[in-house]
Amino acid sequence: MTTRLSDLIVPAVFTPYKQQITEQKSRLIQSGAVVRSNMLDSFLAGAGLTVNAPSFRDLAQDDENTSTDDPAQLSTPKKIGTAQEIAVRLSRNQSWSSMDLNAALIGVDPLEAIAQRVGYYWTLRAQAAFIATMKGIFADNDAAPVGSEHVQGDLTVDVSGSSYSAGVTDFSAGAFIDAITTAGDSKEGLGMVMVHSIVHARMQKNNLIDYIPDARGEIMIPRFLGREVIVDDSVPFSSGVFETWIFGPGAVQIGMGAPKVPTEVDRSPSAGNGGGQETLYDRVEWALHPEGHAYVGTAPSGGPTNAATTNNLAAAGSWARRFTERKQIKIARLKTREF
Repeated sequence: MTTRLSDLIVPAVFTPYKQQITEQKSRLIQSGAVVRSNMLDSFLAGAGLTVNAPSFRDLAQDDENTSTDDPAQLSTPKKIGTAQEIAVRLSRNQSWSSMDLNAALIGVDPLEAIAQRVGYYWTLRAQAAFIATMKGIFADNDAAPVGSEHVQGDLTVDVSGSSYSAGVTDFSAGAFIDAITTAGDSKEGLGMVMVHSIVHARMQKNNLIDYIPDARGEIMIPRFLGREVIVDDSVPFSSGVFETWIFGPGAVQIGMGAPKVPTEVDRSPSAGNGGGQETLYDRVEWALHPEGHAYVGTAPSGGPTNAATTNNLAAAGSWARRFTERKQIKIARLKTREF
């Protein structure tokens, strides 16, 4: 008898294991910058492309009353403000031919090999969606605000200048501190730094990176000023100008749902001139929600793509800030020119 891909894939076992791998391998989730949200999980278990998440604003810092003994002098109660955040569903899928998987099945447990390969694929795709979302958030912040939505550019410090100048336009501890200080006295909560490898190299050359062992002493975690460093060449750069992104815990929330049929295998007996072919189809349901923001685009039926075009994740017009106070946003950005 021949063992087929359809014999190996048991969706009830495969799908949770694949999702577990996706979460375990994500440096973003491990760092705490992205946290799992039960509310978003519940949203994905139901219907609809978007979900409204009402929240309360901080109490306004109005002057307090001075007490008197005059019974006719009445205080005027204040009210608490609200904000309407909006998250959007991302329905994604991918498929692979079993012939492409064969090389991964030699000498190891087949189910684990497939799950590892598919799980790691979705880890990278989740990170790509995260990158696109953050591009959209910063693009919105760079644009002129609607009313008092935000102060234009209040998430960013830009030292890139018009041309490269060593020690002035490139990454430095001083420029980084200026960037986190945009969050005022909430700056110490910004505990994760995401950089391009070119910026990381600059940090290394300037001897700015410390390596701290994890809890089990197995992995050396790079840190800068006590903050975990994640190196990813998906962080935007153009013409020598590089972005560095800084996050606090829970800056972005993620929900993970289950499509109607998360995983299935299709057999095509006529493929390969009758030799047969099997294809693995895998589907995910995600929601990525930057805290304090709302997706305000018109979502296509499967949700927005990662593109910077209208209604998609990286577009400025897809997002609006709902928390107007800068300190409530656990995100900052530094722009430097490295060459």
